[in-house]
Amino acid sequence: MLNILALLTIEIGIDPEIREFLGLTLTWHGVFTAVGIAAGVFTAVVIGRRLGFIEDDIYSVALIAIPCGIVGARALFVIERWDDFSNDLLSVFRVNEGGISVYGAVLGGLVGGLVYCWIRKLPIRRALDGTAPALILGMAIGRIGDIINGEHFSELSGLPWAVRYTHLDSPSVSVHPIESCRLLSVGQELCAQHPAVAYEMIGDLVILGVLIFLWRRQPKTGVIFASAFLLYSVMRFFVSFLRIDSKEPLLGLTTPELTAVIVGPLAALVLLFFLLRREPEYDPEQPTAARSKTQLSRAERRRRLRTGS
Repeated sequence: MLNILALLTIEIGIDPEIREFLGLTLTWHGVFTAVGIAAGVFTAVVIGRRLGFIEDDIYSVALIAIPCGIVGARALFVIERWDDFSNDLLSVFRVNEGGISVYGAVLGGLVGGLVYCWIRKLPIRRALDGTAPALILGMAIGRIGDIINGEHFSELSGLPWAVRYTHLDSPSVSVHPIESCRLLSVGQELCAQHPAVAYEMIGDLVILGVLIFLWRRQPKTGVIFASAFLLYSVMRFFVSFLRIDSKEPLLGLTTPELTAVIVGPLAALVLLFFLLRREPEYDPEQPTAARSKTQLSRAERRRRLRTGS
C-alpha cells in the first residue's frame, strides 16, 4: 500500500535558478520573496489608511523594517550555524548565496519598526495591528519560492501529496538522504518528502483568515498583533517537527522550535495584557469621518493619529 501511495507523489522539476544577471543569480526564492515584500507593504498601506495613518509614515516604517528584517534573518541563520561561518567571517555577509531565517526576519523587522514608531511617536499598538496581516500575507507568498526551489528538507513521506524534487540543481536532490528515499520511492533514486513548507504556507493563510475575522469584530488595539504572533508560533512549532534542515542547539529542539517556545508564551502574555487593558473607545474611521483626507493637513492627521482623537 505504501508503494502505491508513493507513486502518487508530486514531482517538481523546476530549475531553482531562473537566470544569471551581472554575476548575480536570480532564483524563484528571491522572486517570491520580493513579491511577498511588495504585497505586504501594499497591504500595510491599505490597512494603515483605515487606521488613520498617512502613507508617508507607512512607507517610512517599511523602509526601516525591511532592512532590519534582512539583518535579523541572516543573523539568526548565522547564529544557528556558527560552526559553518566561524572560519570565514566574510561569508556572513554573502546573503546572495542563500541562508536566512524567517523567524529572524520577523523579529528583526519588528524591532526596527518598533524603534521607528517610538522615535516618531506613532501609536505603536495600532501600527502593530496594521502590520500583522501584511506580515503574514508576505510570508505566505514568500514560501511559494521555497516550495519551487526545494531548499528546505523534510521527513520522508509516502503520502499522495508528498513532494519529490527531480531537478539536479535542487538542494533537496543533492542533500536529502538518498539511501532512505529509495525505500519510499519504489526503486527511484530521488526523494519523496513532506511538503512542510507548503504546510506552513497554508498555516499562514489560515492565520490570515483568523486575523480578518478578528478585525471585523473590532477588538482592542494590540489584540490582532499578539494573536498573529501566538498563532504563528504554535503553527511553526508543530510544522518544524517535520523539518530536518535545522540544528538542535538546546534540549533537542531545533532553532525554529526553540524560538517558538520562547515567543509563543510571550505572545500569550501580551495578548492577555491587551485583552484586559482598559482603553478609550476608538473608531478607526474617525480621523477621516468628519472631513476627507484632502481636507486634513498632514500635521493635523498626525496629531489626531497620535492622540486618538
